[in-house]
Amino acid sequence: MKNGILIWNVVLSLAAGYLLFTHFGSKKVKPSSNTGTGSTSSENTAFKMAYFEMDSVAANFELVKEVKAELNKKEDEIATEMDRLARKIQDKYAYYQNLAQSGNLSETQSEAASLEIKKLDDEMKARKQQLDQDYFDLKTRRETDIKMKIEGFCKEYNSKHNYTYIISYEQGLFFYRDTAYNITAELVKGLNEKYKPEKKK
Repeated sequence: MKNGILIWNVVLSLAAGYLLFTHFGSKKVKPSSNTGTGSTSSENTAFKMAYFEMDSVAANFELVKEVKAELNKKEDEIATEMDRLARKIQDKYAYYQNLAQSGNLSETQSEAASLEIKKLDDEMKARKQQLDQDYFDLKTRRETDIKMKIEGFCKEYNSKHNYTYIISYEQGLFFYRDTAYNITAELVKGLNEKYKPEKKK
C-alpha cells in the first residue's frame, strides 16, 4: 500500500510539474490594444497554487486506514491459506516417505506418489498466482477509490478558493513551498467529514 501511494504521489507531482512548466512556458504576453485601465483578460488573473502533504493524508484519512487494514487482512488470509497448502504437501510427502522407509511402497506406488505430490505442488502454485492477482485487483480498486475521493474533494474545495492548481507535495521534486498555501489539515478534515456518512451505510 505504501509503495502504491508513493508511486501515485510521484506521478501526481511529475504531472503537476509538467503542467506548471507548460502553463508558464507557453504563456506569452500579448500587447493590449486597450489603453484603458480596466481589463477583464484572463491573463491578468492571479496564479494561485495550494498543496497538501500526501504522507499526512495517508496517515490521517480514515479511508486510507480502512484500506490498509483491509489489505493487511487479505495478506494474512493469503499467508494462512498458503501455509495450509504447504503443510498438506509436506504431510503427504512425509506419509509416502515413511511407507518407502518401511518397505511398504512399491515402485508403481512410488511413481503414483510422485505424481500426486507434483499435482498438489502445481495446484498450490496456481492458487498462489490467483490469490496474488485477486489481491492486486483489490489493491488497485481501493487505491483508485482513495484517489477519486481526494480528487473529488479537491474539486469541491476549490470551488470556493479558486486555486489554479492543488498539488501533492513531493520532497525532492519541489525545493521551496510557502506553508501559507498548505491545505493538508483542511483536506484531511473535509475528507473525513465527507467519508463518515458513506462509512455508516
